[in-house]
Amino acid sequence: MSNKCPQLNVLGGPLTTCSQDPMTGFFRTGCCEAGDRDYGKHFVCARMTHRFLEFSKFKGNDLTTPRPEFDFPGLREGDQWCLCADRWLEAFDAGLAPEVVLEATNQKVLTTIDVLSLKKHAVDIN
Repeated sequence: MSNKCPQLNVLGGPLTTCSQDPMTGFFRTGCCEAGDRDYGKHFVCARMTHRFLEFSKFKGNDLTTPRPEFDFPGLREGDQWCLCADRWLEAFDAGLAPEVVLEATNQKVLTTIDVLSLKKHAVDIN
């Protein structure tokens, strides 16, 4: 998944595609792009875990149930999805943060989450 998106990632390089199956991003481009209409800051490219999906559902955001009216297929463990920065941080504080794909995570998230916290959960660095 090496498609480039028109913004930068948290490492300072080109933002890469997070997922096209399922198609993610607030703008459904496959990228965690930032834009004026995205008040939820869907900037974190995260790999879903069962524990995180249960946590999110408990917090009132069921990510497992399809919502066709929002072009949302419902997520399963292993899917990659552009998460809201605040939800990822909330899960991080609870010890339940999902893994992060740094190259596909928008640098705009750094106004909410520090890069060291993201790197602790990174799947794409050694």
